[in-house]
Amino acid sequence: MSASSAHHSNPLLGIGLKIASVSVFVGMSAFLKAAGQLPAGQLVFFRSFFAILPVLIYLAYRGDLRMAVYTKRPMGHVMRGVIGVSAMGLSFFALTRLPLPEAVTINYAQPLFVVMFSALFLGEAVRFYRWSAVVVGLIGVLIVSWPNLSMLGSGGGMENGELAGVIAAFCAAAMAAVAMLQVRSLVQTEKSAVIVIWFSLTASVFGLLTMPFGWKAIDTWQIVFLVSAGFCGGIAQILMTEAYRHAEASTVAPFEYTSIILAIAVGYVAFGEQPTVYVILGGAIVVAAGIFIVWRERQLGIERRRAKQTVPPQ
Repeated sequence: MSASSAHHSNPLLGIGLKIASVSVFVGMSAFLKAAGQLPAGQLVFFRSFFAILPVLIYLAYRGDLRMAVYTKRPMGHVMRGVIGVSAMGLSFFALTRLPLPEAVTINYAQPLFVVMFSALFLGEAVRFYRWSAVVVGLIGVLIVSWPNLSMLGSGGGMENGELAGVIAAFCAAAMAAVAMLQVRSLVQTEKSAVIVIWFSLTASVFGLLTMPFGWKAIDTWQIVFLVSAGFCGGIAQILMTEAYRHAEASTVAPFEYTSIILAIAVGYVAFGEQPTVYVILGGAIVVAAGIFIVWRERQLGIERRRAKQTVPPQ
């Protein structure tokens, strides 16, 4: 059996690993939220630094540890790190100021922004169907955010922490989309493990550099929550990598949206957050748009493979 076929030999295992990855990522978000309203740079450091250990253990297990940091494109990794850290910091700021389901749902504007930016900046062909899905998905995100966005015209202004959280979440999704385009470039020459390690190291350094700008003193429970968030981030990254090793991306990607359901459950149980009708309705629209984009990508991939097979030899 070839390596590529082995990677796609067990779709059910891939789906299970993806759901496990999503669950651990939601756990990471819950730990960060439980730590309280700490500076974004402080959250970035703990999330990134303590994610490195489980990733290194995973690489050692796979025999890839020696090549974990070797790269011919250090500046590409640094640029990706700067954008990615900015997105992470904004998303963590939003997470500490919004209900968990709302923060998670707005984050799913990211793949919509990826489609938009791919067309605008990379010249990729995006046809009517995917543009329609992007517009519908953004409408869903606006529905989720509407109670807070409506404060802009009612005198609530930036004094409202949740409004600031919504704006930060939108900016984080857009910057994460830019980082994703950078990753698309890096994967042409770099191994996934190298990309993960470089980002974790870069994010740790940038997070640590924010210490002079006002990190807060934290108690024992906050340390436990922050370190746990870091370990969860690393473990979730490993589970996600393994999911794509055992099944095609188009098979497992739709299960990413189970995080909205998990976020609603965790938000209710751990933080007493009641899901609003805006979150439920808007979240359903975002999920539908995202799944449609995944399905459309799969169809286009099938069409491209068929086209290659029908081209006569020269």
